[in-house]
Amino acid sequence: MQKTGNRQKTGNGQKTGNRISAAVKAAFGGNASGTQGEGASGQAERQLGKLYLITAASGFQIAGASWVALLAARGFSLAEIGVMEAVFHLVSLCGEIPSGVAADVLGRKQAMLFSQLITAATSVMMLLSGSFFTAALAVGLSALSYNFASGTREALAYDGLKSEGKEDAYDRFASGEMMLYRISSASATLCAGFALFLGYRVAYGIDALIGLVGFAAALGLKDISAETAAADGEKGTSQKETRRPRVFGNGCAAELCRRFRDCAAESVRFLIGDRYACAVILINAVLGAFPTLLLFFLQARLPEEGLPEALLGPALFFMGMGHVLGARMMRRFRSVRYRRILTCSAAGITAALASLFLHNPWVLCAGGFLAAFADDFLQVRTDVTLNDRIPSAQRATLISVNSFAFSAVMIVLSPIMGAVI
Repeated sequence: MQKTGNRQKTGNGQKTGNRISAAVKAAFGGNASGTQGEGASGQAERQLGKLYLITAASGFQIAGASWVALLAARGFSLAEIGVMEAVFHLVSLCGEIPSGVAADVLGRKQAMLFSQLITAATSVMMLLSGSFFTAALAVGLSALSYNFASGTREALAYDGLKSEGKEDAYDRFASGEMMLYRISSASATLCAGFALFLGYRVAYGIDALIGLVGFAAALGLKDISAETAAADGEKGTSQKETRRPRVFGNGCAAELCRRFRDCAAESVRFLIGDRYACAVILINAVLGAFPTLLLFFLQARLPEEGLPEALLGPALFFMGMGHVLGARMMRRFRSVRYRRILTCSAAGITAALASLFLHNPWVLCAGGFLAAFADDFLQVRTDVTLNDRIPSAQRATLISVNSFAFSAVMIVLSPIMGAVI
């Protein structure tokens, strides 16, 4: 086993783009690194490569990036589209924690497969939808796709690294994965006009095919939660005890109920006993909601302030790059205390919100970029901080609690921000 110090040194000296490229090569069985022991290696390297590919496929959804415009072009009113957005958040709020528990109990690979399958199915439903009800049903179903991926992705990556004693490399994955998602999403945003040109049927057909690419990558994942629990040396835990419960057969229902109950109970006990983790989850949810909503409403605010419509796509892309830079810069501040990171991010978000009072489209773009930077600068560090504290057996569940808190805050702040902005 390589020493932690050497692993960190080689990881920091390597460009993020090269590392992501190597990980993706590993997903297809290629040689991911030229020297042995750089960052994550072996099975963990291949696992990360598949997760990177799933992230890229999830981010680059050309119809999903312009779903509002596509629905409006089909004749749906803004009121109807607003109701669909509410349906999405309602389903997401209700399904976030149960999906995390399901991932911990039934298997994280199975949860990720289900997520990617739902992504493809949602695109097909939107392609075939002919009424408000079927479109709203598809939007609600898409929320479940996010639910089953949320927490599961982080658990697969962290426990995959931990099984090889390389959990210190997780911050590099968290940063690289966030950057890859933001770049993919921003690129899909640039294709919004192309999606409108193609029409919603062709655009959603392309999204369905991309979803199947993510599903194919998920087939190669390895659910290593049992091995990780054994490596942790947790008392009373063994490979036999952490096996997945049967889904069919005599007594399967009782066993499933018991596993769900035990996982939920252990998660509640952890949250009650770790007030620091609870505070991190709550503060991250509140601070993260402001830049998210700011960037969302700037789509409408920028043209009102005089930005030419032809420049809206490039402006959104530019602001999205703030996410990429924030995630990348976090790696350079890995030794800084969380409270200082929190203070700097809060200051950046406050300054971004203050740009609204200047009524200048270029200042608003700069404010949006700053908000995006502060958002991911804090989010990546929060992700690493929580994963370092969370027990392996409840990792997907507790990360889902973090997402649940964010959804709850978004539901409260969305109408307030909308009225103010």
